[in-house]
Amino acid sequence: MHFHVVQLANKMHSLVRRRTTAEIRGRRGRAADPEWKARRRLLRNREDLTDEQFAKMWNPLLDEGRIGQILLTAWIAKESLRTLLALARTAADREQVGHARWKFLAWCADSDIPEVRTLAATVDRWWPEIAAFIDTGHSNAKSEGINRVIKLVARNAFGFHNADSQRLRTRCVTTRRARGHLRTA
Repeated sequence: MHFHVVQLANKMHSLVRRRTTAEIRGRRGRAADPEWKARRRLLRNREDLTDEQFAKMWNPLLDEGRIGQILLTAWIAKESLRTLLALARTAADREQVGHARWKFLAWCADSDIPEVRTLAATVDRWWPEIAAFIDTGHSNAKSEGINRVIKLVARNAFGFHNADSQRLRTRCVTTRRARGHLRTA
């Protein structure tokens, strides 16, 4: 759940950057554009940015005007959502969770960015699942990881005519940790 919500927030930010650049500049982003230079940093977590990296992202976007304002508003919404999700590991009480949720939703509602408002509506729609994640700290990350490996193995095995062999190969790969002595290709 946590991964999917953050992934959704990052996709929202990329959509905002592309749409805003196209509307204001009338073209796709170019290497010389500040929003294009900052695109990777805008997708990173604040705590993973050094102060120097943060300044290289923040200051040029502030100086850029409308494009920068829109992108930084969307970035703050993403980080506010991440702050809400981070409460899962802190044993936060309902009041803290409610305040963080209100802060995120209020920021999104105050923005005039359609993608940010759509993100807020999606988070609100998913709230029972998100609240369960925050309360318990449990996630479906392991099963999602196993499903990803199964799909990858199936993609690599595309064209095999023996379905039993493909199932055995999938089983071997997904249980590799439990059987550390086996090496699969």
